[in-house]
Parts: sequence; C-alpha cells; structure tokens
Amino acid sequence: MNPDRPLDGLRSIKVKLAVLVGLSIVAASIVSEVGDRAGVPVWLTVPVTIVGALGVVQWLARGMTSPLREMTAAAAAMATGDYSRRVTATSADEVGELARAFNTMAADLAASDQQRRQLIATVSHELRTPLTAQQALLENLVDGVMSPDDAALRTALAQAERLSDLVSDLLDLSRIDGGIKPLSLAPVDVGRLVAQGVAEAAAGGADQRRISFVTVVGADGRPSGKTSASGEDGGGDGLLVEGDADRLAQVLANLLDNAVRHSPVGGSVTVRAGVLDSERWMLEVADEGPGIPADRAARVFDRFGSWGDSGGGTGLGLAIASWVCELHGGSIAVLPSEAAATGARIRAVLPRHPAEGAAHPSTIDSSADHVPAAPIPKERPLTTLPVPPTPAPPQPAGVPAPPFVDSVFGDLWPERGLAPQPRLVLGSVGIGLLAALVVPDRNLGIATFAILLLAAALVFTASVHRRERVMQVPALLAVALTSLVVLRAAEWLGVMAVGVAGLLAMTALTNARGLPSMVGGWASWVLAGVRGLPLLGRTLNAVSKVSILWPVVRTVAISVVALVLFGGLFASGDAIFGSWAQAILPEFAVDSIVVRFFVAFVVAGTVLAASYVAINPPRVDRLALPEGRRVARAWEWLVPVGLVIVTFAIFVAAQATAMWGGHDYVQQTTGLSYAEYVHQGFGQLTAVTFLTLLTVALAARKAPRETAQDKLILRIALGLLCALALVVVASALYRMHVYQQAYGFTVLRVLVDAFELWMGLLLVLVLVAGVRMSARWLPRAALLSGGLFVLVIGLANPEAWVAQQNIDRYHATGKLDVAYLATLGADAAPTIRAGLPQDLSACIISSQGQPPQDDALGWNLGRARASDLGSHPLTGFDEATCSTALSRGIGG
Repeated sequence: MNPDRPLDGLRSIKVKLAVLVGLSIVAASIVSEVGDRAGVPVWLTVPVTIVGALGVVQWLARGMTSPLREMTAAAAAMATGDYSRRVTATSADEVGELARAFNTMAADLAASDQQRRQLIATVSHELRTPLTAQQALLENLVDGVMSPDDAALRTALAQAERLSDLVSDLLDLSRIDGGIKPLSLAPVDVGRLVAQGVAEAAAGGADQRRISFVTVVGADGRPSGKTSASGEDGGGDGLLVEGDADRLAQVLANLLDNAVRHSPVGGSVTVRAGVLDSERWMLEVADEGPGIPADRAARVFDRFGSWGDSGGGTGLGLAIASWVCELHGGSIAVLPSEAAATGARIRAVLPRHPAEGAAHPSTIDSSADHVPAAPIPKERPLTTLPVPPTPAPPQPAGVPAPPFVDSVFGDLWPERGLAPQPRLVLGSVGIGLLAALVVPDRNLGIATFAILLLAAALVFTASVHRRERVMQVPALLAVALTSLVVLRAAEWLGVMAVGVAGLLAMTALTNARGLPSMVGGWASWVLAGVRGLPLLGRTLNAVSKVSILWPVVRTVAISVVALVLFGGLFASGDAIFGSWAQAILPEFAVDSIVVRFFVAFVVAGTVLAASYVAINPPRVDRLALPEGRRVARAWEWLVPVGLVIVTFAIFVAAQATAMWGGHDYVQQTTGLSYAEYVHQGFGQLTAVTFLTLLTVALAARKAPRETAQDKLILRIALGLLCALALVVVASALYRMHVYQQAYGFTVLRVLVDAFELWMGLLLVLVLVAGVRMSARWLPRAALLSGGLFVLVIGLANPEAWVAQQNIDRYHATGKLDVAYLATLGADAAPTIRAGLPQDLSACIISSQGQPPQDDALGWNLGRARASDLGSHPLTGFDEATCSTALSRGIGG
C-alpha cells in the first residue's frame, strides 16, 4: 500500500467513501468519549472531535481527488497549447481509469500537435525553395541578366511542377483526413503502369543523377528488359489487374521518388511486379541507397516518416502510398535487403480484384523470390492515416495538482504566494502549550488575560493591516474588553467581552466594511482552519528539513520516556525517592492531562487560524448584497412606509394619553396596574425597534434616487420614521424604569436596557447616514459602538450597580429581594457589605459562597475584593432569620 495514497488499492469510489465515513465516525467517537470521560467541557470537545474526524478523512483521502484537480490544470494548459501535461494514475478505481484515459488522450493530442507543427515547418520549407528559385529567375529575367530562352523556361517549369506536386500531396492528405475514398476500379495493365512510372521518374530528375532502372514485370515474375535512365522500353506484358489506375500510379510514383532520392549517383532502381497467387499481385521497388534501419521500418509509412538525410521531401509520399494500398484492400511493408545487396526494398501487396472501399488483411508471400519477408504492420483503418504514437514514460509523474482547498475557496480567498510561516506556527503552538499549563483549574484572571494578550500580539504583528488605523482602533478596543477578565469576577461578562473583542479583531483583520463582508470576516476565523492547511503543510515540510530539529525532538522524546519509565519504577519502589519525586514534580492526573491537551489544541488552533487570516485575509469586500432593484414610482415604497409611520404616530399618541391620564386612566381603560401595563409591551417595543431598522434598510434599497426630489422624499420619510422610533425607544426605556422601580433591578433587565439604548444609538446613526445619503461607514460604526457599550457596562460593574440600586430601593421602600442578591457574584459583595445592615449583608454574602482562593496567575480584582471581606468577621448572623429572608424577601 502506498502510504501517500492509502486507498489506492480499492477498486470502487463508493467503497472508498464508505471507508472514509466509517473511520471518521470511529475517530470522532473515540475523541468525544475520551473528552467526556475526562470531564472536558463540550465547547472544548466539539472542535477537537471535528478536527480529529477531518484529520482521518484528510489522511485517507489523499490522492482520491488529486487526479481530477490535475486534469483540470492539464486541461487549462491544453487550452493554451501545452500538451505535455500528464496526471498521476495510480488508483484502481473509476478516477484512476479516467486519469489513464486522460493521459492517453493527452499523448494523442500531443502527437497530433507535433505533426501539425512539423507539417507547417516542412511545407513552409518545401514551398520556400521553389518559390525562392522562381523569384530569383523572374528577377533575372526582368533585370535582363538572363534571356527568356528554353533553358530558363524549363527551369521555371520545373519549379512550378515541384510546387504542383507538393500541393497534390497536401490535397491527398486532406482527403485522407476527411475520410474520402475515391476509387475508380477498372482493368489496369501493370506493364504499361510501370513503364509510364519509370519514364516519369527518369524525366523528373533521375537523368541528372544518372540513375538507371531495372523492371521485372510479368505474370511469372521474369525480367522483361532493362530500361535506361531515359525511361524507354516499357510496354505490355500481359499482367492485368483491377484497380484505380491513377491511385496505383500515385503509389508507384511515390515509391520511385523515394528510391531515386535515396540512391547514390550512378546507381540503379529495380521495379518488380508479378502475381503472388490467384488472388494477389505485388509491386516492389528497390534501390541501392543506405537502406532503412530495422527500428524505423514500421514507421516510414506514417506521416513525415522519411528516413535518412538525403533527398529531402515532405515525408508524405509513403504515407499516401500506404493509404492507397489500404483503399484497395492491400498492404505495404519494408522487406529486408537481398543477400549481398544494400538499399531499401518496399513491397505493396494488392488484391487482383478489390472490392471498392473494403480493405482486406493481406500478407506478403516471399516465396515468389525466396526472400524472407518483413512482418506487415497490423491493418489500419481506411479513412484515416495512422498517427505516430508518442512514446510515453512508464508512469507519468503527473503535474502538481493545486490543493483541494484552492478549488473550494477559489478567487474569494486565494493564497498570494505565501512562504512557510514557522514563526506563526511555533508561536501558536507555544501559546497553546502555555495555556494548557496555566489556564486549567483556574478562574478567569491574570493567566487568561496574559494568554489573550500574547495571542493578540502574535496576530497583530502578522497582520497585513497592522499599520492602518482601521486595525489599530479596534485592536485597542479589543484589548480593553479583554481586560474585563481581570477586573470583573462575573464569568458571563468576561466571556461576552472576549467574544465581542474577537468580532472586532476579525473585522479589523479582514478590513470588512459592509454587513455581509463583516459576517464573512467572522466566518473566516473558522474557515481558516481549512483554508490554511496547504500553508501549514508547507511550513511543516520546511521545518522538518532543518537538520538539527529532528535530532533534538528525538532526544527530548527518548529522554522523557526514559525519565518517566525509570523514575516511575524507582518512585514506586522506594518511599524516600518517591517523596522527593512528589515534591519536585507536579501531580498530574490522567483526566487533567486530557483536559490540558484539549486546551492546548483548541487555543493553538484558534490562534493559528487567526494568524492565517492576518497574513492572508479573504476578499470579503466581494461579499455584498446584490444591488437592489429600485421601484419605478415613488408611491410603491412610500405607501407602505407611510402606513408604518401612521401606525407609529398612533402608538405615540396612545403613550402620551397614558402618560397624561396617569395610573387611574390606565387602570380604568385596561384593567391593569401601571407596572403591569408597562411590563406587558416591553419585549414587543424592542422588536419594533429592530424591525424599524430593517424597514429603513429595505426602503433605502428600493426607493429611487435619480432626482433631488426623490432624495428629499426619502430623507423626510425615513427621518420621520426614525424619529418616531426614537420615541418608541424612549417609551420602552421608561417602561423598564417604571417596572424596575416596582419590582426591583436585575442584571438581565439592565442588559435589556443597554441593548435598547444601543438600538436607539443605531437609529441616530441611521439618521446621520440619511442626511449624508451614505451608509458605507454604518456597519463598522455599529460594531464599534456595540463594543464600547460592552466595555462601559463592564467598567460600570453591572452586578455591583444592580446591587446598589436594589439597596437604594430597600432604603426607600423597605422592600428587598434577598434571594436575588444572593445569586449575584463576587463583584457585588463589597457593595452589599457596605450598603446593608451587617446581619442582612452577612446572610446574603454567606449564601453567595466563599470566593475561591486564587494564586498569582488566577488573580482577579472582583474576587480579590470579595476575599478581603473574609478577613473581617461577619457578626449578627442568624441562620433562621437568614433562611426566612432568602425564601420570602424583605418587605414584599
């Protein structure tokens, strides 16, 4: 099994997918079970479980889709004319078969392209020579250097005939490619055919080279005479066959042309024609040239399949001769030279009575002259000329396939030539290991804040936007938010602050501006765990090549194993040694080790993902809502918005009536007390505020803005709607204030107040955007203002503030929800101790529980202040009175 492609041996893609799914489920189950048994929180177990399952899939799926990506890259290269690409085809499944078929196709296309290029080069060369000669001759004639006598005209005619021959070859080639098979069958006198062909060859250049011809034509194959270079003495010999005379003459002419060109000066060319049996006859041409190498004998009939360096030519003649023989149902091949002779022997075997358009397999019977025959190549299709196969390597190495994630994210998140990042990887791993050592078994405090600061520093220094104000302002706000984990003991506040800080950080790292791009920026933090895998792989490969690294890792690993093994044995075998070891080494339970591993993995992965976004932010600016199709007439949007405005106006009138009428009017009209009345609609008013923002956004997309009048109407309508919505916000806040005065303050009610107040701020920002007719800055301003709200809430110490408000209400009304005060955390303890009678504060604080004793790494201001109260004894504590107060409250 190939370790790089573990599933290559499976012959079905369905089986591979089943194996992937099954083993990934097993891996996820194991990781989840280990975390559950060790008591790891779900928010730590889930990401590690997902990564474990994906890791198994990534390992097993290596090579499954790479041929497809290689084919995509190779096809793109082929579109530009590069046919040299091949894909890796080691798999036995359907994808592997497709890859092998693709390689075969690529080889055929490469061969065809090579032939096309060779044809263009050859034809250009062949056309240039006669055209240059004709041009020179005509220039001499025009300039008077030469006289237009018979010699000059014969020279021009010879060049024109050469051009004509070349054009004829190209026309025949086009007929071959087009599948044209024109055969005009008729009786053919082979003797006259040979005599005419020899005469033409003698007149076409054999005379100048003193080439002589020997013809052996007859039914019995005996010589009929010797013909000189002039081509005289031919004639009938009684050998009649059926065929296309013009095509057969073309075969003979091409064979003679090759023989003449490759024969030495003063040599001879032998032409034989005779009957092989009752069904076949043969035509053979031999010369005294250098001959045809045995390794090239089977390819001389391919296009451009000429051999040797003498003579020139396009290399199409023998290919056309082979095509004509196949059209007649025959074949052609190279025979070994006769004993004690040199040169090439080419023999065509043809049927005496061919069927038009049908080729029959034929072999050459060498018994006619007792010469061993060379094997005839396998018969080729009639309608196309064979393409010379391109030798391929035994196993193509394949082009490097682009990483799978590149095709997943495409142009939305490309990698811009990133080099390996060992600093970021090692820094993230170091932060994860440090978090595993200092964060578990401690509450939020100094250690958590230090980890957050280290992570922020690593990510900030790696960011491509670190020098821009768009990065600096959110970064400062994020750091201020994370400081709440040290200032406040309330974990819910610290988690919320860290979450908002993360949103601010990702918005800054991706330079997101619009709402869709901001959502995309937040999502990129999670998706970076997948998008950054190729860079992580390159970084690990680069780090692994450092010569000193692996020796150090091996040495440390072996040393740790040896220390644990021998130290454990000695510690269990000797009490004194065991006490020393226990004093030196911290005691780590198995569950603690598992928890720390999960913490290290999650923290390192989170920091590494953020670092990848910092160095290679996605193009979230491309994430935008499509341009809204504006309505053609203003009333199409103005009528529904106007109805909403009227509804708002009626509601405001109702609120004014209730305010002026007072509690009695509300009681008489609704049957509710004023406190019940204001509490009844607070949630609905909050929803109205949110829906108002959506209505404004939708109307702004649909309303036309072509004219100044359109813009004025838009400003007035949406401005009036936002103003009325601000009245609703004020009403909601007033309702909550009245309700809190009646029933007391809670942290949740304070947070709802803050959220409604933030919604009112958004309405004000929308009004500003409407005046400016530009809202590009609005989403980022909304996020920054939300972060500021969370920071202000945290600095205001909401639990202590709520406790103080309830204490003030107690002093004013004598009513106090003691049970609720007991649920507040350590942040409220000093306020409760200072504002309530000693016995009552002692009851509440004792019910809260003693705050944990933190070490230096777990120090937190809120818990530290609560712990200081423990140094002062609580007096006046009565358990029975405390129990009654907790169950019923005071004064209510």
